[in-house]
Amino acid sequence: MNNLFSNNYPIINLYKKASTKSEIITQMIYGEGFKIINKSSKWLKIKIKEDKYIGYIKKKKFFSYIEPTHKVSVLFAKIYKNPNLKNRIKDFPYASKIKIDKKNSKFSKFQNNWVETKNIKPIKYKNKNIFKDIKIFRGVKYIWGGKTFKGIDCSALIQVCLNFNNQFCPRDSAQQEKFFKKNIKLKNIKKNDIIYWKGHVALALSNKKLIHAYGPKKKTLTMNLSQTIKLIKQTANLKVISIKRI
Repeated sequence: MNNLFSNNYPIINLYKKASTKSEIITQMIYGEGFKIINKSSKWLKIKIKEDKYIGYIKKKKFFSYIEPTHKVSVLFAKIYKNPNLKNRIKDFPYASKIKIDKKNSKFSKFQNNWVETKNIKPIKYKNKNIFKDIKIFRGVKYIWGGKTFKGIDCSALIQVCLNFNNQFCPRDSAQQEKFFKKNIKLKNIKKNDIIYWKGHVALALSNKKLIHAYGPKKKTLTMNLSQTIKLIKQTANLKVISIKRI
């Protein structure tokens, strides 16, 4: 586990076991680092640098770790072969990390690719409101293990916003609920408090509304806070475990 690598693909699935038939437990986005624990002819068992998550990825060619200088600040950034709006070759998810070699007001170059400068921020940039960007995921479909514009789950919705702001956050809701220590009573809930059920999490947008990647609705959406708590109790027989404040 001495060598550190960078994910140089837009999105990579991390599986529970070394099989594509296994459960996808999370994803790595471009620029995230990982260490190889062991490998076979077709699979790598890895540990993700950012959240210490362990799982299996398909064996591919990866770069040695590249220290990033910038990160994607939009739901997805279009990547081009040349510094113009032609020859679009791929899309990088929110919070992807890149090392810029050349930059002007319109385009920035990295690894022989180009991205619009307006769609990136310096790696040390932080939003004053750490969940400022969470609403860009509204309408994104719910996918277990997902953490991008192509699909996201409830705990990833929380994690990616915190990771973008250079703050550590565990991957799973149960891990998050234990990690965040400051408990809040429902009557005192306010914007940016995090609500946990067993196996589910949502973010309060105010004392009346929340946002979550909600499996039963198959997408990320805003809902009435008190009505959602009642709905989850009625449909899944789950009560709120805790409310956390960061």
